[in-house]
Amino acid sequence: MQFRQQALAKLQSPEDLDLPVRFARPQGWLVLTVTVVVVVAASVWAVTGSVASTVSAPAVLTHGEGSYVLQSPVAGQVTAVLAREGGRLPADAPVLKVRTADGDTVVRTVAAGRVTALAAAVGQIISTGANVAAVEKVAGADDPLYATVYVPAQNAASVPVGAPVDLTVQTVPAQEYGVLRGHVKSVDRTARSARQISAFLGDSQLGEQFTEDGRPVAVLVRLDRSAATKSGYKWSSAQGPPYALTSMTMATGSIRLADQRPVDWLLP
Repeated sequence: MQFRQQALAKLQSPEDLDLPVRFARPQGWLVLTVTVVVVVAASVWAVTGSVASTVSAPAVLTHGEGSYVLQSPVAGQVTAVLAREGGRLPADAPVLKVRTADGDTVVRTVAAGRVTALAAAVGQIISTGANVAAVEKVAGADDPLYATVYVPAQNAASVPVGAPVDLTVQTVPAQEYGVLRGHVKSVDRTARSARQISAFLGDSQLGEQFTEDGRPVAVLVRLDRSAATKSGYKWSSAQGPPYALTSMTMATGSIRLADQRPVDWLLP
């Protein structure tokens, strides 16, 4: 009550009416100025600045043409295996000999390549259309490796051709040798099914694995070459691993997406 009486007395006193009124202290003006400057700077950055982002996805080191699954055109018993895993064969080369009711039939390669897996053994009974081998389409030992990264379909539109890619290879300790360097060569704008992935890689399990969370888009990555490393490819470390890379090696690819302006996140 004492405070209220003092306030009323001040209002009734006419001698203070000519005193200036202080609306804000100097400290208040300083805070207001700093706030305005920060808001203006943030607005300019939102319109003119850019933010880089990346997407990580599973990848496989392959040759550019991929692989194919060789199927038996006949049913019967395998009497001879004429190829070996890891061997390179020309087109129409013999792989298996199968005894049928009408005589012996030789199963041959469809295209030149390297046999990455044999699924038939001597004495085995196979049916027509059975998978008997996986053949990687590679003509020579000097054919370069590529990486195929299976990116979620919702991120594919943001992947620009030429974007840098870092690949963490499963068989290479990243803490010691770093990551493999590359750049996006092409982006398949159509999502791949498990069957399409299996046909390209020659492995049905990988097709199922890469489509567990939906159909992805295949991004082909050209690996950067380097004469200074044992593998022949460029790494984030000076020399990379002291051994060569092989196809069908699993990896994880980190792709830098197209830069975006912060204001684009606010626009519909």
